[in-house]
Amino acid sequence: MASFIDPLIAFVSANAWLAYLTLFLAALLEAVPVVGSVIPGSTIILALSALVPSGQLKLQWVLLAAILGAVLGDGSAFWAGHRRQRQILSTWPLSNYPHVIARSEAFFHRWGTWAVFFARFVAPIRAFVPVTAGALGMQPARFYAVNIPAILFWAPAHVLPGVLAISALHEYGGIPRHVSLKHYWIIAVIVAAVIVGLAGWAVRRWRGGTVEPVAERVKK
Repeated sequence: MASFIDPLIAFVSANAWLAYLTLFLAALLEAVPVVGSVIPGSTIILALSALVPSGQLKLQWVLLAAILGAVLGDGSAFWAGHRRQRQILSTWPLSNYPHVIARSEAFFHRWGTWAVFFARFVAPIRAFVPVTAGALGMQPARFYAVNIPAILFWAPAHVLPGVLAISALHEYGGIPRHVSLKHYWIIAVIVAAVIVGLAGWAVRRWRGGTVEPVAERVKK
């Protein structure tokens, strides 16, 4: 992973507009069913956010890129499910992940509408819940009423830890503003490990749910 992230950070740090585009695409692709389960979007966002304290990137644009990417990604997945309904869950490539789809339904059974909110913070199911929500018949207004606030919480939760950690090292750790990219990567890994630990706890709770159809519940 480091062999991929290090040159990416080196390249985009010298091309700010590409950094924002990368952030946008990372957030967007994380919400694409199947693709989002293999794209290290959260890690990319954390790593690039570490460039904010040095002035290479602007915090407001980093947040905006992540928010817009997530809104477009989640919205596209939701509308794909909404238009094709349950049929989409049994077509390729989702048909290759019946257990994940079943668990996504179980997640709705346990949390109802709030499943859309909580899923935004859990990487393994973030890529499947929006399309499942659409397929189960959730109304668009209800989806966006929960999804957009979730994204507005999710973006700072992914961006600010890297920013604050690097800022603290600059302020109290004696590390100069412009340091080796390895330092940014190390901090990103530490912060990502904390988030992964919390996500693991959420996944264990998620797997404890029972798999039952919940189309009628999410329509309400």
